[in-house]
Amino acid sequence: MNKPIVGINADFRAASHNQPAFSYVAAGYYDSIAKAGGIPLILAPLEDDASLHQVLDHLDACVMIGGGDLDPRYDNFMLHPATKPMEARRETFDRRLAQEVVERRIPVLAIGSGMQLLNVTCGGNLFLHIPEDLPGSLPHRDPQDPFHRHSLVVEPKSLIGRVYGEGEIRVTSRHHMAVDEVAQGFRVTARCQDGVIEAIESETIDWFAIGTQFHPECGAASALDIRIFEEFLEALQAPAMMGASLAKAAA
Repeated sequence: MNKPIVGINADFRAASHNQPAFSYVAAGYYDSIAKAGGIPLILAPLEDDASLHQVLDHLDACVMIGGGDLDPRYDNFMLHPATKPMEARRETFDRRLAQEVVERRIPVLAIGSGMQLLNVTCGGNLFLHIPEDLPGSLPHRDPQDPFHRHSLVVEPKSLIGRVYGEGEIRVTSRHHMAVDEVAQGFRVTARCQDGVIEAIESETIDWFAIGTQFHPECGAASALDIRIFEEFLEALQAPAMMGASLAKAAA
């Protein structure tokens, strides 16, 4: 049986006075896909729709990676002083990619700002700065520790619940924006102890989509974190069945 081909969007850095423009992807994303039994295919930030459409015709699924902040002005919100937007070329491409993923019902695992983009593409919105929007919340990033971890509370009848089971769970977290209103067709399946949303899953029968605000691909990931990628690829064998089971679990 052929392995599923999984597209991964790439980060981007514009040219500066001492280096050319370049794209890159943290190895944890494509290594996790490969270990779970898929073939990772890195997607350049293409600037024409025809090329993007042709590439997507050959994919079985997508992983949308984390990175810099989404620019809230795309969604008619003011730019918060704490926002550090990703390069415009990447965000423009990512938003086109996300729209195609949603319209085509391509199975997707969205991580970090990828989950935030999935949520806003489907009609949800975001908190722009957790310390101000949710006073008293726990730290969700530590500038001195890229592998900062915090605990999760998970819904048992969910993919995240199947992966982590019961008991205290700790995941790698590094973000200051977060999902506020959850898009229609999704439900929350994990939160931090302070209530901040850390995972969402689609309830749509014909679409397998999951988002994690935390980073299961990072260097400090546990064996349980890697199982998210395994569950994701296994679900590609029967996405309609997976969607139906998630909808039933939410009922």
